Amino acid sequence: MKQMFAAAALAVAAATPLTALSAGTVEVLQPWSRPAVAGTTGIGYMVLANHGPADALEKVESPLAARVEMHSSSMSGGVMTMRREDRVPVPAGGRTTFGPGAYHLMLIGLTRTLKAGDQAPATLSFASGAKVKVVFQVTDGRAPAPMAGMAR
Repeated sequence: MKQMFAAAALAVAAATPLTALSAGTVEVLQPWSRPAVAGTTGIGYMVLANHGPADALEKVESPLAARVEMHSSSMSGGVMTMRREDRVPVPAGGRTTFGPGAYHLMLIGLTRTLKAGDQAPATLSFASGAKVKVVFQVTDGRAPAPMAGMAR
């Protein structure tokens, strides 16, 4: 009986898309993207949860983009501005959110069109030396519902 339950749990886990990946003490929660046309720029959103000492995201690479840049957005005087970031801090025991109007990844020079249901792989490299392979789920353009116990 225990073997049947274990097999069923493995089957469910294999069929469920990953929503959290980690390497070392940094966990990537809810990586997602929006549809984008080949040759243009796609976007990457996620939450980085750090369960250890302070770290920083320093580099992102994807086989689907000529290059990936980290950017921050801010609103000033009713005007939204965007700035390229060389590194994004992830505080000790804290979270850094990549989302609309905040930090985000720009997948520049997409090699193929991304449509809802597609996946966009990437590798995140941190100052600590940790590397996390992540898959951004392409949605219909809306943010996915937060995971249980996770505030937006």
